[in-house]
Amino acid sequence: MVRRAWYRIFVCITAVVMSVVLFSGCRMSVSLTGGTIDSRAKTVAVATFANNASLVNPTLSQSFTTALKDKIQGQTPLTIVGRDGDYELDGEIVGYTIAPVAIQGNETAAMNRLTITVRVRFTNKFDENQNFEQTFSRYADYASSRNLSSVESTLVTEINDALTDDIFNKAFVNW
Repeated sequence: MVRRAWYRIFVCITAVVMSVVLFSGCRMSVSLTGGTIDSRAKTVAVATFANNASLVNPTLSQSFTTALKDKIQGQTPLTIVGRDGDYELDGEIVGYTIAPVAIQGNETAAMNRLTITVRVRFTNKFDENQNFEQTFSRYADYASSRNLSSVESTLVTEINDALTDDIFNKAFVNW
């Protein structure tokens, strides 16, 4: 009996909400990410980020650019184009460093840190106030007992995910 009452309440509330939406004449927009995509914007151009770091990972340029494109495609309705997009992202990888951290008593590092730094330029065709040029940097630590080549791919993926989150949030979420 109680279950049937709750069901009727749910149906009534749903009907009221649907009526308001259908007859209000207002335009609604929903954003799952909290992003602010201009309703006129349909495209984004993402240039390949050249690897200008002094230490070069040969696959980093492609993997970072792909990660950024995937993030945008997965979280916005924008279409990725080669150039002249409503939004444009370009830049370069300016840092790829490995440094010791967590020095132990015997003056050896317990951990090493891989840091990737990317300079990004964002252009918004509809609102120049949102344009920016900024450097983003993220890192991941790994045990110094591990060989970098055995963990590098995993670390790069982890860092790329964090960098693309930061860039996406700056460009489209306005945090």
